[in-house]
Amino acid sequence: MSVRSVFREDHELFRAQVQRFIAEQILPYYDRWEREGITPRSLWRAAGAAGLLNCQLPEPYGLGGDQGHAACVIEELARANCLGIGFSIHSDMVSPYLFHYGSPRVRDTWLPAMAKGAAIGAIAMTEPGAGSDLKAIRSRAELRGDHYLLNGQKTFITNGVNADVVVVAATVAPELGARGLTLFCVDMRLPGVSKGPPMAKIGQHAQDTAELFFQDVQVPLDCVLGEPQRGFDYMAEQLAGERLAIALRAAASAEGMLAQTLDYVRQRKAFGRHLIDHQNTRFVLASAASRLAMLRAFLDQCLGQQMQGTLDADTAAMAKLNATEIQGQVLDDFLQLHGGYGYSSEYGIGRAWADARALRIFGGSSEILREIIGRAL
Repeated sequence: MSVRSVFREDHELFRAQVQRFIAEQILPYYDRWEREGITPRSLWRAAGAAGLLNCQLPEPYGLGGDQGHAACVIEELARANCLGIGFSIHSDMVSPYLFHYGSPRVRDTWLPAMAKGAAIGAIAMTEPGAGSDLKAIRSRAELRGDHYLLNGQKTFITNGVNADVVVVAATVAPELGARGLTLFCVDMRLPGVSKGPPMAKIGQHAQDTAELFFQDVQVPLDCVLGEPQRGFDYMAEQLAGERLAIALRAAASAEGMLAQTLDYVRQRKAFGRHLIDHQNTRFVLASAASRLAMLRAFLDQCLGQQMQGTLDADTAAMAKLNATEIQGQVLDDFLQLHGGYGYSSEYGIGRAWADARALRIFGGSSEILREIIGRAL
């Protein structure tokens, strides 16, 4: 890979540290976690001790780095074909909500613990009847003196089984649609909170995903994130960073699988020749490498803007749309080059192919992103 100017020397030193952590603490055990359907809490504590969590937040809430450090963690996990590790949801989505909009008690209670891996975060937006359509959210919070009474159900919640703290979107004014949404920091130990069993998925099996239920949960007033009825605005503010994080995962996953596929076609023979010696193989790989090179240049530009605080929502939508669509297309090509072995569990391409499918759905489906981009034209 060519030198990427968006990263400084301290970023690359940190990247090497992340790579060592993955090699020592994740890869030897990842297949077992895939079978078990969850990542152990011990991994989170180890990641916290190694400085891999809350990279972009200042001390004592995080590493004291920036989005470049966070990108190193996102990319290296994806490049190593470990899309089932839920660090990015925790560090790059939940923690910024608590840091930017949380009360002093919320920040001091949760963020240092999250940085250490002693507490695990999740974000609960999606409901059985409301995915990308935020105005369809039915979870409701009613003001009752010194607390809100929260009721509702959330589904497809990443880190849901492990979660200690959850950012929950609920409406306090249903008649206002999306403008009635409010964000809450919910301690999962509160009475009335319950979790469903791990949800069965076609990919990302090591990532614990669950339904969450809230029945008459008393949420203290200082656990409202920001101001009531500003939830939609806060989600819009954070979406650019969240979508860029997904785009970075998608691109690094595809790059990792390109390298693995190159190794495979140089060794595997068909009709008396190595696969790489067949023109069709070279054309497929050349097309993929060219598309990924262009994607990488665009994403590094977006990352640079994010580090400067200038990345806009429409550009981030383009980044996620392009990255996840290209990832799906090239991984399908790579699996085809593996032949029958691509459909087996012997090689990582099958897992990467299945794991990648979700990236075109969450964080705004490809169809929603096309609508957003089209409206901006």
